Amino acid sequence: MLALAALAPGAQAVTIRYPTLSAGNRGSDVKAVQATLIGLGYPMTFDGIYGTATVNAVRSFQAAHALGATGIVDDATWNRLLVPIGPGSVGMPVRVLQRELIEKRHAKVPVDSVYGASTKAAVIAFQKHMGLTATGSVTLQTWRYLLWHYETPAFNATTLCDYSVGNGAANWATGSSIGALEATAAAVAAKGYGRIAVGDASLEHGGNIPGHQTHEVGLDIDIRLLRKDHQQCRYGTTYRLSTYDRNATRALIRAIRAAAPGHVKLIYFNDPVLIAQGLTTHFPGHDDHLHIRYCVPGYTDPMYRC
Repeated sequence: MLALAALAPGAQAVTIRYPTLSAGNRGSDVKAVQATLIGLGYPMTFDGIYGTATVNAVRSFQAAHALGATGIVDDATWNRLLVPIGPGSVGMPVRVLQRELIEKRHAKVPVDSVYGASTKAAVIAFQKHMGLTATGSVTLQTWRYLLWHYETPAFNATTLCDYSVGNGAANWATGSSIGALEATAAAVAAKGYGRIAVGDASLEHGGNIPGHQTHEVGLDIDIRLLRKDHQQCRYGTTYRLSTYDRNATRALIRAIRAAAPGHVKLIYFNDPVLIAQGLTTHFPGHDDHLHIRYCVPGYTDPMYRC
């Protein structure tokens, strides 16, 4: 594991490591695992949801490669799943690379499984962005940095919007956190409650962020409360105001937990009714928004460990 120090203002020993993935996760990194295993002949649905079929395929792969068959994709599993690729390479590993470049860096590359000029240029740009030697070829080190890299939500007219609290660039979070947030937003929109308004998550490469004690590792996300007029993208509210929709916010909290089963560490929010129902936890300064903290099995910091 290497430390990233110079890429994010105020970053303090941000550790670059593969994302640990397990049952209940969602998102781009889960798709990377699924696509890689499908390319190796393991049958499953390519849906970005780490369900039973993915767990079983990971266990089979681990058993076949003398790894502990835990069903959890850890560093050792990633190192066996991934292969070095470069210009001229073709096939599923290239397709996985192209999707990750699009998700993590909004790269303009085709998803065609061919390591052509545009893919090489995007890899070089990413390597320069991360302070790596810009070879244009993907070693295991480049894979690790790319899979680690945070993402931004897909803001759109139906499910997700952004609101600024002074850290406009702080919309970044881990692939699994973003996957869970986007699934939550789709479920809430389907119920007719409007879009989820996202405040601060983390900076692009983590590290210290103004106005927060946490929000440094891509696993904390703030979102506004739901309003009776569904205008949370334009206006905030608090649990004390008549504009606050407790029933909708309760449904939102349940959707958060359903989208990331076993991966929601806590939700800070000070509505005493929802606290009494065991849905949220009191913390000063959380009258007007939810603070979601996602977690990871085996995380080094117990604050984020499932």
